[in-house]
Amino acid sequence: MSDAAMVAQSTLDREAELDALEGRVRDALRLARRAGASAAEVTAHSSQGLSVNVRLGEVETLEHMRDRGIGVTVFMGHRKGSASSADLRVQSIEDCVRHAADIARFTQEDSCSGLADPDLLAQTFPDLDLWHPAALDAEAAIARALRCEDAGRSDERIRNSEGAAFDAGLGLAVYGNSNGFIGRSAGTQYGQSCVLLAGEGDGMQRDYSFDSRRRLDDLEAPEETGREAARRTVRRLGARRLKTGKMPVLLAPEVAKSMLGHLVGAISGSALYRNASFLRDQAGQQLFPGWVNLEERPHLPRGAHSAVFDSEGVATRRRHIVEAGTLTGYVLSSYSARRLGLTTTGNAGGTRNLRLEPGGSDSADLAHDMQSGLLVTEVMGQGVNLVTGDYSRGATGFRIEGGAIAYPVEEVTIAGNLRDMFRNLSAAGSDIDTRGNIHCGHVLISTMMVAGS
Repeated sequence: MSDAAMVAQSTLDREAELDALEGRVRDALRLARRAGASAAEVTAHSSQGLSVNVRLGEVETLEHMRDRGIGVTVFMGHRKGSASSADLRVQSIEDCVRHAADIARFTQEDSCSGLADPDLLAQTFPDLDLWHPAALDAEAAIARALRCEDAGRSDERIRNSEGAAFDAGLGLAVYGNSNGFIGRSAGTQYGQSCVLLAGEGDGMQRDYSFDSRRRLDDLEAPEETGREAARRTVRRLGARRLKTGKMPVLLAPEVAKSMLGHLVGAISGSALYRNASFLRDQAGQQLFPGWVNLEERPHLPRGAHSAVFDSEGVATRRRHIVEAGTLTGYVLSSYSARRLGLTTTGNAGGTRNLRLEPGGSDSADLAHDMQSGLLVTEVMGQGVNLVTGDYSRGATGFRIEGGAIAYPVEEVTIAGNLRDMFRNLSAAGSDIDTRGNIHCGHVLISTMMVAGS
């Protein structure tokens, strides 16, 4: 297969591959019925990609990827067994179904296991504009990565580079179950990144920038990514520590996204039914100020996680997870919903394209609105306990004085409790970062403990 064919597929090719995957899914479902399964579900997938990494003007790695596989789950009453194979030959699928059935016969019964309610399965399949194959060969991918790194290294304060990367890929999948559901999906993804270092010795600093989109033409120019990586790196030179104390904390979009990710983790079904979340039984409770609205938009055109149906075939829907500060519900699959005595929210496989709406302070410049405090641009460590909500993570960023950046800061810790952090949100900026699954701008927390020197 040529380089261009690795990432450029015509619509006809896409449909032919989906037809082939659907045939394998239907074959596996028939075999599961013959094996005595009371119910079954099958996913077959196919993906292709091209990835390149360069460093200091030289190509370090160049990878072509092609993968196909199938996963089978069978139910013998309330007993469940699963098996998978990277081989789609008929004999391999027969073996896969047989292994899944053998496992199911020996597993313990679980009254909550089983397929999704047939009434909840997707009935319509709108085009979400996720398929944008581009004719891009290895030479073009290498050139793009080199342009990205060269632009970043053009700043004389950049002393070294951890490299730049570019990747392009496409994926197709077919899900089917014994309730008669067959769903097909296809999407493309393109991304680029650059990691640079500035300074020397103990004063060396490292930072990065990236972009990721469904369509190649929607990616920012590689030079923009490289220059942004350089800008972010050199602005950290001369970093110092802060004195310990309570102060307002402004989270950059990348950090605000991680905080919202902790919210999603705490309201996910698996955490709730295991009593491993501080937000159990909190649906309908006000957790945030009244201006806060967090919406899930699974049908967003070209969205990074857009999907018409979840991994169980349940129709996805637009909804507010937080509305006017109130937690409206949880993030549930069919299994976790049954464990909790609830109904699935169509989130088997996770949330899709969450957006925190701007609000709170009227100021367009949240640093100016804060006047004095800490802007956090990066957090590190695993100091988040979803059972209690306790939060403590290492951080770097910038000291804000008089509403403007005064100097870079490093080796500090920001600490608190997620419940307090949610309640103390005072503003969310309109500078929304649409990369990835969570979309938001800067977020201002009125007070947190900052531990430094």
